[in-house]
Amino acid sequence: MLFQVNQQEAYSYTGGKSLNPELPTVVFIHGAQNDHSVWALQSRYFAHHGYNVLAVDLPGHGRSKGAALTSVEQMADWLIALLDAAHIPEATLVGHSMGSLIAMETCAKAKDRVKRLCLLGTAYPMKVSDTLLNAARDEEQTAIDMVNIWSHTSIAHKPSFPGPGFSVLGGSQRLMQRMSKINPDKLFYTDFFACNAYTNGETAAQTVQCPTLFLIGKKDMMTPPKATATLTKIISHGKTVMLDNCGHSMMSEQAEAVLNTLLQFVKA
Repeated sequence: MLFQVNQQEAYSYTGGKSLNPELPTVVFIHGAQNDHSVWALQSRYFAHHGYNVLAVDLPGHGRSKGAALTSVEQMADWLIALLDAAHIPEATLVGHSMGSLIAMETCAKAKDRVKRLCLLGTAYPMKVSDTLLNAARDEEQTAIDMVNIWSHTSIAHKPSFPGPGFSVLGGSQRLMQRMSKINPDKLFYTDFFACNAYTNGETAAQTVQCPTLFLIGKKDMMTPPKATATLTKIISHGKTVMLDNCGHSMMSEQAEAVLNTLLQFVKA
């Protein structure tokens, strides 16, 4: 579904269902060098089980037009503008990695519009190593390879994947390569720079009052479990769930576990 946000087309996947103002809304926010498709199983399930779904493509990603935004704060402002364009007064926000920072910052800016907050593969500060940041700027394919090695618990593909329309072999790499073709203007570097430069995390976390879920992969090397400690300490009412045998790319590695955990939390 296309919306006009800041005079640019903004795309959100609705899970194959039309928006219904009488239903609760769940907004899915992807991470760096990704798009809405990383939420294939989760977004579609919610859409077919009583929820409005907006799985967004951030500007410069996927089907959304415009340049990629350069800060988490700008992305949060954009998300609020998208909710306005979709006439959504209140939503549950589900963000992965960079998307988790966007979700938290959005909650800080518009806490009356966030019913629940789900932070997946999150960390604060979300620092990116100089090696990876420089690779994203100068050798994007090398950065893509590095991230995919660090984001999965093994190099062997799983025997099947429950998300519709996905290949189990190299899917994450192909998606990131596709983003490079859609937006060749150093998209990965722009996203990583935004994560690395974000300094408002503690202040934003202090404003969070809504029910909050931290969903963490025990074997996540991109945002290791210990890197969540600052946020879980501040948002002390939050619930933390650890997924066994799971890395950073949890929506593909443990797709059903992620779905079930989100569903239980949103329904609670």
